Amino acid sequence: MDTLPHERQIYDYVQTINHLKKQNQDNPIFSREITKLEEKLHLLKKNVYSQLTPWQRVAICRHASRPHTSDYIKNMCTSFQELKGDRKFGDDPAIIGGLAKIGDMKCVLIGQEKGFDTESRIKCNFGMMNPEGFRKAMRLMRLAERFHLPVVSLLDTPGANPRLEAEERGQGWAIAENLRDMSNLKTMIIVVVIGEGCSGGALGVGIGDVIGMLEHSYYSVISPEGCASILWKDASKNVDAAAALKLNSENLLELGVIDHIIPEPLGGAHHDPLETCKEVKNFILDQWHILKELSTDALTEQRYLKFRRIGTMSTANVS
Repeated sequence: MDTLPHERQIYDYVQTINHLKKQNQDNPIFSREITKLEEKLHLLKKNVYSQLTPWQRVAICRHASRPHTSDYIKNMCTSFQELKGDRKFGDDPAIIGGLAKIGDMKCVLIGQEKGFDTESRIKCNFGMMNPEGFRKAMRLMRLAERFHLPVVSLLDTPGANPRLEAEERGQGWAIAENLRDMSNLKTMIIVVVIGEGCSGGALGVGIGDVIGMLEHSYYSVISPEGCASILWKDASKNVDAAAALKLNSENLLELGVIDHIIPEPLGGAHHDPLETCKEVKNFILDQWHILKELSTDALTEQRYLKFRRIGTMSTANVS
């Protein structure tokens, strides 16, 4: 597993303990010392992970071993039938979608996929969707609407594909159509930010009745590097930008951008992907039980008002 800079001291401690265990098996004297070291390691982890900066949490969010959409499909779904193509141009591997069953819930699940190695990352364009990806997502959501199935959308993208060929095929228009059509979709939509939720690439499949966010994910109009390049003309100011953007889960909950924070294992989802998948599954099922009690009209009206409220501010005390 790749070690993040803030985890270096923890990694060295773990290596020391493992070495002592290997060299001194069945030695009661060393067993007591090892137990003391393990207690210190636990305290060290709590101390390090309780003082994470916004940029360190972005690094956790981008960790190579963090579970992706395909991991959630594998570990949450008892069945999944993938559906491909937008019926206009082609298939976009940057988004996976299809008919799924999560617990007792039958749904349409869509999620952005970044890939796991060089070949798959290039194929998935690092999770940056093209216009056909947004149209594919909407085609599947229309299918969900027709058969009265919930939609589950997993967000994990550094943004929509910014290259010229995507713009030539109507990138901005595809995102705008999704924003409009998801707002009016006559079925429930549950959104979960599982990794990076950046710019229109995330928002284009992120309109929902409820938005959950993993503890160390981030959700922002722009990446910290992009923000730093614009504001300071220096991408190395990413640490300052990450703090200024208020992109962490607790900031967004306070601002009303998201509705729930889904806890991660100590140190991040990459330390226990299976437990993380379990937490996300429980969140989805809990929200399904709540939302299915609402009428279609109530769902769409509540969804509209939810997004209208985001960004409002009071000027009552401003002179």
